[in-house]
Amino acid sequence: MSKINSKACLPTLALAGLMTGPALASDRVFTYVYDVTTQPVGAVEFEQWVTWKTDKDTDSSFDRIDLRSELEFGLTEDLQLGLYLADVRYEDGASVSDDGVQFHDVAAELIYNLSNPTTDPIGAALLGEVKFGGEVFALEAGILLQKNIDRWVFAYNAILEAEWESAHYNEDIGVFEQSAGVSYQFSPKWSAGAELLHEVEFDDWSTTGHNVVYVGPNAAYRGNGWWVSVTQMFQATNVAGESNYQTRLILGIDF
Repeated sequence: MSKINSKACLPTLALAGLMTGPALASDRVFTYVYDVTTQPVGAVEFEQWVTWKTDKDTDSSFDRIDLRSELEFGLTEDLQLGLYLADVRYEDGASVSDDGVQFHDVAAELIYNLSNPTTDPIGAALLGEVKFGGEVFALEAGILLQKNIDRWVFAYNAILEAEWESAHYNEDIGVFEQSAGVSYQFSPKWSAGAELLHEVEFDDWSTTGHNVVYVGPNAAYRGNGWWVSVTQMFQATNVAGESNYQTRLILGIDF
């Protein structure tokens, strides 16, 4: 089996392994799409994110792993604070100039819930985030939409980010990202569905970069005081400089 095919199969096998266990529905059924619901007042949750991107048309040896550790706090009935304690990145491959592990950034995020996705015609929330690292400073704002119908969850996010990169923060980049997801709760503990991710960058807010689209299946499991969600994405476009496959797993633990 070729290296590319092996990498494509590994996340799929991991997803299949999850699906063979006893089954439950997660409070968070997506990994690339944010829910509009927020933590209850006084609640605390820890989330560990793992995102793996691999294989470019221009570099089949490319691998990137992003680790994110987050604490979420329910401040009010409608307001949630998220603290990203550390975003750590590992990269290697022929196209990577500096292989190895690097600290990337820390961040703070607020989500304000506007309406309920079950009882209101549509659920909505506002998202704001500030991110800071050794070579990145970013501001992010977005609108989150969601509708729950019986066992179905439909969600959509639109997020705009302004980034200043490099050692002197003089590289000005804009990023528009939209994502959508659908999930079905087929047992008391399990949900499964699909997600779509679309991203485009704007260098100096003037030059439009490539539009890249990813799509793939997801699954979510809810345990006793913990949950896990995983999504396997495949690039649906033909952007040679972007990874062909990416996988994200989020493990949540309630306190």
